[in-house]
Amino acid sequence: MRSRAWFAGDDEVAVLHRVAMRSAGIELAADDHRPVIGIADSASDLNPCNLPLAGLVDAVRRGITEAGGIPLRFPVMSLGEDLMKPTAMLYRNLLAMEVEETLRANPLDGVVLLANCDKTVPGALMGAASADLPAVLVTGGARQPAVFRGRRLGTGTDLWRLWEDHRTGRLSDDAWTEVERCLSCGLGACNTMGTASTMAVLTETLGLALPGSATVPAGDRAAETFAEQAGRRAVELVREGTTPSRILTRTAFRNAITVLNAVGGSSNAIIHLSALAGRLALDLAPEDFARPDVPVLVDVAPSGAGLVQDLHAAGGVPALVRELGGLLGQDAPTVAGTTLGAAAAGAPGPSGVLRPLADPLRRGGAFAVVRGSLAPDGAVIKISAAGPELLVHRGPALVFTSYQEMRARIDDPDLDVTADTVLVLTGCGPVGVPGMPEWGMVPIPAKLAARGVTDMVRVTDGRMSGTSFGTVFLHVAPEAAVGGPLALVRTGDTVVVDVPAGRLDLDVPAAELARRRAAWSPPPSPHLRGWPALYQKHVTQASQGCDFDFLRAPIGAHLGMVPPVIGRS
Repeated sequence: MRSRAWFAGDDEVAVLHRVAMRSAGIELAADDHRPVIGIADSASDLNPCNLPLAGLVDAVRRGITEAGGIPLRFPVMSLGEDLMKPTAMLYRNLLAMEVEETLRANPLDGVVLLANCDKTVPGALMGAASADLPAVLVTGGARQPAVFRGRRLGTGTDLWRLWEDHRTGRLSDDAWTEVERCLSCGLGACNTMGTASTMAVLTETLGLALPGSATVPAGDRAAETFAEQAGRRAVELVREGTTPSRILTRTAFRNAITVLNAVGGSSNAIIHLSALAGRLALDLAPEDFARPDVPVLVDVAPSGAGLVQDLHAAGGVPALVRELGGLLGQDAPTVAGTTLGAAAAGAPGPSGVLRPLADPLRRGGAFAVVRGSLAPDGAVIKISAAGPELLVHRGPALVFTSYQEMRARIDDPDLDVTADTVLVLTGCGPVGVPGMPEWGMVPIPAKLAARGVTDMVRVTDGRMSGTSFGTVFLHVAPEAAVGGPLALVRTGDTVVVDVPAGRLDLDVPAAELARRRAAWSPPPSPHLRGWPALYQKHVTQASQGCDFDFLRAPIGAHLGMVPPVIGRS
């Protein structure tokens, strides 16, 4: 085992290492062969989504100890969407580096990753994939639903809808205050199929979380049982020699993309899966995520009406895997030691929010990818949450070159805008605003919302929350800040979208675009030092997962980590 390089022997270095462990309350002999398992704990008071994880640490410890291992907890960054600005996505790669480097530098044979909120899960997965030590991920579950005037509210999705009602006068100030009180309903991740729940479901599908664990609600006693099992399995994985690279195969990624479409999941998962695959020399193209052969089976908001708790009641991921049948590679391995299909064999049939294949919520998949003169390297639209009448559209652009400008102008009663206008938000891609914030669901202009307009075509190089909805073309690449065509769009230009044809075009004469290109120069960055400056220098575009160029593994020779020299520090 890897940890033996630290603790075996009787030289001064081994003695120093055993003394350090004894000082922490752990007795180790020179001939001790117990696996040392890290517990990467991302619980934080700054992140209510991840706080349920704090209650699972002892259960993981028990599982590790009972299986004959040595548990060692260590803290890692907690990436919470509620408070981190401009976005937790700015720090996903930093968390991945922290996980990888902590595993590299310390006497750890395996790890249990405790993660829950949107970017904590993919960051932990990316770090574990690069380190390639045996790993199991444990999520903390979705928060209990808020109830507003007798109706359950879905996190995020219903907030955006109620905000539209409030800003247009349909919801009073008193009712809006009541909404705020209702939404303070406890700990855990979003209970809609936002990014957190999507990534939990995909982690289980990929095989790095225990079958049945992804949809367990926050606070449910079953979470402790799964946490304890995860600790035991981490020890067993070390003894078996099973590492993430043996589980995260091309089949596993195809399965994850299938399930992403079947649950109507978050568009952010496209970026995260692309980044994770890039760590394993398994590049994914944007078109890989468009799966018209996969029906949307899960009736959970924002694509549907239910909540994640309803999916858990319907049997969770195992029930979905069973229903998808031959659409999945059922023989894919999992950390449970069984295949994906075998783990789902005893799951119930479709019920509640889990629809049968013969009667799906929607046919044709959840996502489409478009390319064209406005998006040469592609853009993504979540068609399961978009207005079908707008998927083929032609209209004049109204361009906002920053989030601040958009927020300042969107409610202007004199704004020159109609329901046919295409709202274009530029300059918020991974380089333009480090982290690529979730600003893409541009609000319907107040003057139109007051007239009952509920959806418009929107085009952006940014992202949107997995809890969001609407006809929004996201992740336009190349982004405006690096000179992509989006930087050349002017208010009044004609934008043409044709999702069935896979097109997103700017109908402007080539000579005029050439003139604009000649006059364009990169916007100056205010970030002259620190993490954001490093981020802007090395981040890839959305089509490559917004990972850092030096963290990707372009070929197999880049896989795994170089072990440290074990000697005096």
